[in-house]
Amino acid sequence: MIEALSGIFTAFGLSASAGLNAYLPLLVVALTARFTELIALGPPYDLLTNGWVIAVIVILLGIEFLADKIAAVDTANDILQTFVRPTAGAILFAASNTVISDIHPVLAMICGLIVAGGIHATKATVRPVVTGTSGGLLNPAVSTAEDVTALVLTVVSILIPLL
Repeated sequence: MIEALSGIFTAFGLSASAGLNAYLPLLVVALTARFTELIALGPPYDLLTNGWVIAVIVILLGIEFLADKIAAVDTANDILQTFVRPTAGAILFAASNTVISDIHPVLAMICGLIVAGGIHATKATVRPVVTGTSGGLLNPAVSTAEDVTALVLTVVSILIPLL
């Protein structure tokens, strides 16, 4: 019972963090699965542990990290990420399905899409307001806070999901 609850909280936490930053939780999960025994990704999600896939995630994370800090560019980035963040959330929720084995993979993906999509929609709605009211001066600080939140949520979701 506790293991099932832990798996559910992990899945929701990872997909929620993907709504803030698609690549950060993907990278943390990929590296954790590759180099530790904390996460065991089943097929086809074990592809995330491939060195080339990790390299692509790192490059995309770098691009997203910079783009999200620049006024106006962040809005364009959020438009592009409208498809990426919910997809990452779906992948992460479904990849967590190795623990939550009673959930159909399609249902898991739908849950991940909804969670990450909702977080992304909130972010994409609030960020233009921040840009407009601060003239873009607060964008780096807000973006950094989002990245830190995504990282902390990802780590907590993996290490202590019942918190």
